[in-house]
Amino acid sequence: MSAQTDTPHRTSTDQPLPVLGRDVTVPLVTGGEVTYAALDYAASAPALQRVWDDVAAYAPYYGSVHRGAGYLSQLSTDLFENSRRTVAGFLGCREDDQVVFTRSTTDSLNLLAAVLPADCEVFVFETEHHASLLPWRDARVSYLNAPRTPEEAVATLERALAGRCDPKGPALVCVTGASNVTGELWPVRELAAAAHAHGARVVLDAAQLAPHHPVDIAELDVDWVAFSGHKLYAPFGSGVLAGRADWLRESEPYLAGGGASRKVARRGDGGVDVEWHTTPARHEAGSPNVIGVYAIASACKALTEAGFDRLVERERELVARVCAELAEVPEVRVLSLFGDAAPRVGVISFVVDGWNSSHFAAALSAEYGIGVRDGLFCAHPLVRTLLGGDAEDPGECGAPDAGPGEKSLNAIRVSFGAGTPDEHVARFTGAVRELVRDGARWNYRTEDGRCVPDRG
Repeated sequence: MSAQTDTPHRTSTDQPLPVLGRDVTVPLVTGGEVTYAALDYAASAPALQRVWDDVAAYAPYYGSVHRGAGYLSQLSTDLFENSRRTVAGFLGCREDDQVVFTRSTTDSLNLLAAVLPADCEVFVFETEHHASLLPWRDARVSYLNAPRTPEEAVATLERALAGRCDPKGPALVCVTGASNVTGELWPVRELAAAAHAHGARVVLDAAQLAPHHPVDIAELDVDWVAFSGHKLYAPFGSGVLAGRADWLRESEPYLAGGGASRKVARRGDGGVDVEWHTTPARHEAGSPNVIGVYAIASACKALTEAGFDRLVERERELVARVCAELAEVPEVRVLSLFGDAAPRVGVISFVVDGWNSSHFAAALSAEYGIGVRDGLFCAHPLVRTLLGGDAEDPGECGAPDAGPGEKSLNAIRVSFGAGTPDEHVARFTGAVRELVRDGARWNYRTEDGRCVPDRG
């Protein structure tokens, strides 16, 4: 392996893209085993085989970046900074934009919250994932009601911005690209235009968008983009905050420590003076996760080489197939803000009449080998709005209180992407029909807040 070479991989035109775990088998409570159908991509997508191969090829050459004079440290530093350039290209970054590596989308948005100018006003819809709903607690935050159409979203934001406390002061709008609950695409470009017209900046939570659609900072005209590697088919707990550099350069470092500082000197009074970096290193203190960063860059290359047009079209077909087959089951209600015809990525949430959602998800897993998610999906206000509940109704993120057959405020989410075989989708829709028609074949009980098969 060379620090100066980067041989591109060629992706097969066959779909889906190869991912780890595609041949894993799991036991069924009814007997036998079946290939696991991983349909929880919205939580964590399986790693692409390409990404894993790239990481395995690099692992023997691992070294701490930016610190060492040895060959492996120099190679790792080169790899790390080349990965930064790869991610910048993947996101269509502008010339002066910075790419900062973080742990996740949550970490990225908390970083941005930490560098906000004094008296910054923040505007965020209640429909956001908690990662983009909660970091702004130290700012002046306006939480906007859930819109029911894309046009209403834009109009709601414009009204809120028109009523700013200080029309000339700093302001930030946080918007999602695709909902982690409904999968629906948000009007990012139109929301960005409305924000900029009122002197506000925009950060795009692209955690659910980037794995499914191309994201171009310049084209969308947003100021920052945040996303996670573990949703982009890359493991190892890395994320990205990319965009404008000025607020990042002007703030105190997100974390103080080695790597963020250029110069540290003792003062005569016994204290220390610190000169901080103005590059992305300012907010990357400590030894960075070079393997995780390289994995993100590898995933960016793999998706680009596979061709987003092809990936988007195939996923659109899968979404249409799932929605059409669920619509044939009267007991199933798919959740939506913008209506059934709204475009969405491969994320669909639903409830089933007569079923507690945790019970239904447990039966899909135990009896069919299908992994989905149930709960409020770390988007409590949105799911409560969609289900018509209020803050006093029971239900937690992924851990509902109610047992099988008991009423609880939670839903089921199925999600898929570039690595999903057609068979997994067909097995899922077939299992939904069978469970609704025939009921579960096994008894279930609540254990530690989860619905599990009763093996006693």
